[in-house]
Amino acid sequence: MLTQLHIRDFAIIDSVELELTAGMTALTGETGAGKSILVDAVLLAIGGRAGSDVVRHGAQRAEITATFAIKGNAAVAAWLNEQSMELDDELLLRRVIGADGRSRAYVNGQVQPLQQLRLLGELLIDIHGQSEFLTLTRRDTQRHLLDAYGQHDKLTEPVARVALEWRTVDSALTRLQTLANDRDARFDLLRYQHAELTALQLKSDEIPELLAEAQRLANHGKLATAAQEALRLLYDGEGTDALARAGRALSTLRGATELDSRLASVTRLIEESLIPMREAGLELGAYLEALDADPARQEYVQARIASFEQLARKHRVDPTELLAVQERLSAELNDLELSDSQIATLTAQAQALATDYKKAAVKLTAARTRTADTLSEAVTALMHTLGMPGGVFQVVVRADPAATIEPHGIDTVEFLVSANPGQPAKPIAKVASGGELSRMSLAVQVAAAHSQQGPVCTIFDEVDAGVGGAVAEMVGRQLHALSRAGQVLCVTHLPQVAGQADQHVRVAKLNLGKTSRTTLTPLASAERVEELARMLGGVTITDTARDHAREMLHTPKTAVKAPAKAKR
Repeated sequence: MLTQLHIRDFAIIDSVELELTAGMTALTGETGAGKSILVDAVLLAIGGRAGSDVVRHGAQRAEITATFAIKGNAAVAAWLNEQSMELDDELLLRRVIGADGRSRAYVNGQVQPLQQLRLLGELLIDIHGQSEFLTLTRRDTQRHLLDAYGQHDKLTEPVARVALEWRTVDSALTRLQTLANDRDARFDLLRYQHAELTALQLKSDEIPELLAEAQRLANHGKLATAAQEALRLLYDGEGTDALARAGRALSTLRGATELDSRLASVTRLIEESLIPMREAGLELGAYLEALDADPARQEYVQARIASFEQLARKHRVDPTELLAVQERLSAELNDLELSDSQIATLTAQAQALATDYKKAAVKLTAARTRTADTLSEAVTALMHTLGMPGGVFQVVVRADPAATIEPHGIDTVEFLVSANPGQPAKPIAKVASGGELSRMSLAVQVAAAHSQQGPVCTIFDEVDAGVGGAVAEMVGRQLHALSRAGQVLCVTHLPQVAGQADQHVRVAKLNLGKTSRTTLTPLASAERVEELARMLGGVTITDTARDHAREMLHTPKTAVKAPAKAKR
């Protein structure tokens, strides 16, 4: 149950706070006062999408806080347990939307992703709005309503799971079968391409090494000249090289060191430098001996690099990627060689999954058929109380065993309705009257809400549009009866509906010069009379309107028998 709602800097609301009780609460006010804005705020609190445009002009951020009493709600308790959060009798949801469009969500003070908040919100609140009049005409919505009414979760889950597993296997099977269709031609091409690459006997990192060697062979003269000159200057200059000169410097300083010990450090440095110079000279000599100028080797290296580049162009890759191409061709050849056995295995898996799917889908069809009868009776009974005494509502479930494997099953669900006696039932989408469509939508929503398990807050946002008079009173009675099983919040323009409420809140917009703001006022008995009289009358509220309002409030709220719950 929603016990408290606090809204700050949202749309035209600067700051409002609303305390809510069990039973039925009516929200009334002039058009444009902000009644539906409250519903939008609740939607945001439970994870609805929002942009920077919801922040009140001039404010830095909008903030909505909703407090729920959750004692006895097992689904919410399970959600909190999954998130490793402590279970209490009270749950606090907080949503903050910045002027830059960024949004943060909190559950009992802990930051939560919006997706998780939406999952939690579905367990707390059920919202019915005017737009559902249109969505009710869609087949997928009708199927979803039927499954929700019948509580078919344990039957729809295996159907969806097996369908997805079958799709995965079928996709792999299709790929292999496609390969098998042109297997021979593809096999010959792959075998030829793989043989070309195998004949090269390409090794890892061979191409970079060959490129480096080719560069050395092409620049043999320059390399030999540089090495010989360096060797002459460093080690083999017949007494004029660096090593010989350093040796003479060392001998000279050794004698001088005996006269002045401060030269010892310099002497030691020169002595230590002789070792790396000697090693460098030896390595240069070895380099010159190993420097290969064999024309045959140079021709071999260039020919091998050319063969790599030729195959790389054929496969449209860099030469360094040829080994990866060879591995890919090997894998595809292996797939082709094993395709027959793999096709047989996958075919068997697909058939087994199709069998499992059919069994699960048939069980779901049977449950849907039973639930369809119950929902048809419940909605028909509600239509009779909503000013359509001769109306008939019928849920038709058509199973197609030859249907493709889909996660929602093999059934087509369709809502049919006959608004008047003697008329054949037609698809609900073809009902001409908007008032009739709204009443049928309300009947379906009320019937579905009656099937909810556990404490649920249900919000109706002007779903009573298009009705009036005695029918409006029956709508109010149905909503009041529904509130006995769970909390009901109703945004309405009808005094007949508002008069049935246990709690009445007036929503008003105050114009303050250049700005305006929305206020919420819980109404006492006398104030309710004035508000209902305003809704009944015109510009001037008369005593007659007040008398009528008092009569509406004092009329006993006759209980309406709730429709039977769906059979499981």
